[in-house]
Amino acid sequence: MFQLNFKSLHACALSVVMAVTASTVLLPMNPAFAQVRALPDFTDLVEQVGPSVVNIRTLEKVSTRQNPMGQLDPDMLEFFRRFGLPVPKVPNDPNGPRPGLPPGHGQPNQQEQPRGVGSGFILTSDGMVMTNAHVVDGADEVIVTLTDKREFKAKIIGADKRSDVAVVKIEATGLPAVKVGDVSRLKVGEWVMAIGSPFGLENTVTAGIVSAKQRDTGDYLPFIQTDVAINPGNSGGPLINMRGEVVGINSQIYSRSGGSMGISFAIPMDEAVRVSEQLRATGRVTRGRIGVQIEQVSKEVAESIGLGQPYGAFVRGVETDGPADKAGVEAGDIIIRFDGKKVEKSSDLPRMVGGTKPGAKSALTVFRRGVSKDLTVTVAEIEAEKAVAKAPEKAPKATESKMAQAMGLDLSDLTDEIKKELRIKAGAQVNASSGVAARAGLRQGDVIMAVANVAVTSVAGFEKVVTDLDKTKPINILFRRGEWAQYTVIRFNPLN
Repeated sequence: MFQLNFKSLHACALSVVMAVTASTVLLPMNPAFAQVRALPDFTDLVEQVGPSVVNIRTLEKVSTRQNPMGQLDPDMLEFFRRFGLPVPKVPNDPNGPRPGLPPGHGQPNQQEQPRGVGSGFILTSDGMVMTNAHVVDGADEVIVTLTDKREFKAKIIGADKRSDVAVVKIEATGLPAVKVGDVSRLKVGEWVMAIGSPFGLENTVTAGIVSAKQRDTGDYLPFIQTDVAINPGNSGGPLINMRGEVVGINSQIYSRSGGSMGISFAIPMDEAVRVSEQLRATGRVTRGRIGVQIEQVSKEVAESIGLGQPYGAFVRGVETDGPADKAGVEAGDIIIRFDGKKVEKSSDLPRMVGGTKPGAKSALTVFRRGVSKDLTVTVAEIEAEKAVAKAPEKAPKATESKMAQAMGLDLSDLTDEIKKELRIKAGAQVNASSGVAARAGLRQGDVIMAVANVAVTSVAGFEKVVTDLDKTKPINILFRRGEWAQYTVIRFNPLN
C-alpha cells in the first residue's frame, strides 16, 4: 500500500514537473506574455524633476484682535491633531489686555497669518514659477520654498481664474527649470507622476496612470484625468510623464471626503503655456466672446429637428447688441461650425471663441429649422455676463386651440409689450401646462417659437402646424424661457 502511494505521488510530481517545464518552454512563444512589462522605476525622474518643484505658502493680513485660529483651514487643524503636531496657542481673550504689556498695546494691528499651502514648479531659470490661480488668489504675500530650503518672497505676475493658471516671480537665477512635454503624445493608460506638498508635506511623490484625456470639467480647458493621489496642497504642482517632462498642472480632485479618491484632474500643459505667455507679457489673459448662452444638443433633439447626430452648441439666448446678435444669430440656432472647424460638443465653442483674438472676423455656421446658414461674426473681448431678464409675469387672454388643449397647453398670442421685452417678433405664450406638455417640461410663461422646425407666429399658427403633424412621432418644440431658448420633445404616444 505504501509503495503504491509512493508511485502515485511520484507520478503526480513528475506530471507537475513536465507541465511546468512545458509552460516554461512555451512562455516566450505566447504573445500574451510577450506584452508583460516591468513596473516603472520613478527614482531617476524624482532626481531629475524634483529640484524644479517648489512649495508655495500664502499669507494674508488680519487684525490681531481677531482669533488667529479662525484664520486656519479646519483641515490643517485636523492634520495637526491627527499627527500629534503642536497647535499654536491662542489667548483666551485676544481682545483683552495682556499682562506685562503697556496700555494701548492691545489695540487692533495688522498681522500676517498663514492662509494656505500649495505647490508650483520653476518654468524658467530666471525665477518664473507656475502654479494654480486659486493657490495665490487673495494672498497678500507669497512665499516660495525651493528643495534646497531657500525661501523667496514672490511677486504675482498674473493669475487667470478661468483657466486656474498663475505665474509668480522670484528674484533668483540659475534655477533648474522643468522641461515642457507634448500633451498630444500623452496616451490613456501611460504612467505619470506628481510631486507636490499635500497637507504641507513638501516633496511628496505619487504616481499612477492617465485615466482619460479631454475630460470636460471646465469652461475653457479639457482636463487630463489621472488616478495619481492628489490631495489639498498638491494644487499647482506638476504632472510628469516617464520622459521627465511636465504635461500638466494638478488642479482639481473629485472627492467625497476631501482627500484622494483616485480621480484627479490636471490642466494640459499646452493650454497652461499659452495662458502663461499672456500673463508674462501683459499680466492678464485676453479672450474672445460672441455673446451667446449655449447648452449641449441631445440625441433626441438632434433626430427630431433633422440634424441627425447630436453635435454643435444649442443657442439658448443671444446677448442684446452683442457680436452674435449683430451677426444674425438667433435663440434656437445650433452653431455647428466656427472658423471652419466642426463644433463637436457645446463645450468646444467657448474654447474656440476664447482662443480667437478680439476684433477678428470669424465664419459661423448655424443650423436653423432644418437648414444650415453661414454668418460672419466679429469677435469681441470677453467681459462679465449680463443679468438674465425675467419672464413676463402677466399672461394675456387665452386663445382657444384644440391641438394645444390636447397637449395640455393653454396658449395666448403675444402682446406688443411681451414682444418688446423678449425682443421677438412672434410666438405663442404658455399660460398653463399639464399632461404631455407638462411632462415635456413646458410651463407657464414659456413662449413657443417653433414646432417641428416650423416657426410659430400665433396660437392659430400653432394650431395649423400641429394639426398637420404625424402624432405617432415625437414633436420637437423650440421655446423661450425668459432670455433663453430651449428645445423639448412632446410625445402623444408615450411608447414612441
